[in-house]
Amino acid sequence: MVRRYDPDRRQRIIDAAIRVVGEKGIGGLSHRTVAAAADVPLGSTTYHFKTLDELLVAALRQSNEGFAKVMAAGRAFNDPDADLAAELARLLGEWFAGERYGVELEYELYLAALRRPALRPVAAEWCAGLAEAIERCTDPVTARALVALMDGISLQVLLTGGEYDEAYAREVFNRLIRSAT
Repeated sequence: MVRRYDPDRRQRIIDAAIRVVGEKGIGGLSHRTVAAAADVPLGSTTYHFKTLDELLVAALRQSNEGFAKVMAAGRAFNDPDADLAAELARLLGEWFAGERYGVELEYELYLAALRRPALRPVAAEWCAGLAEAIERCTDPVTARALVALMDGISLQVLLTGGEYDEAYAREVFNRLIRSAT
């Protein structure tokens, strides 16, 4: 049997896993469903990812990149005169303005850490990275509280099917920031 050189196969498997989770939820994820979605032999998925948790870790890391890019584009983290509350509310709104499917998928993978301990370090890295960025503008405790508040607002919007309210988010971010000073 001739081996085909396929340097993008691992990435295609990760992309397929994200699609499978998006379509069927984490319960629909298996090496077999991912192999079919990636159009690769089943052995390729187990070669690159021995366990489903390894595959989910890779998928979560990749999905976190979407939100990280939105946050990195924010001027609040680089401009000490920026209105932190307004900028966080705007960035969260920009994230929600994207494809809802993608936002829901990112949170589904993020929340999978509740039942899959292998994902917890990745979820913790995401929270710590965001808090670290916010710490450029405020103290560490307030930064962590703002991350928790962002999570709470995001979960409410996603779980209720409601619309993101940027004015509300800006107001509660402001209240939290003001209470810290």
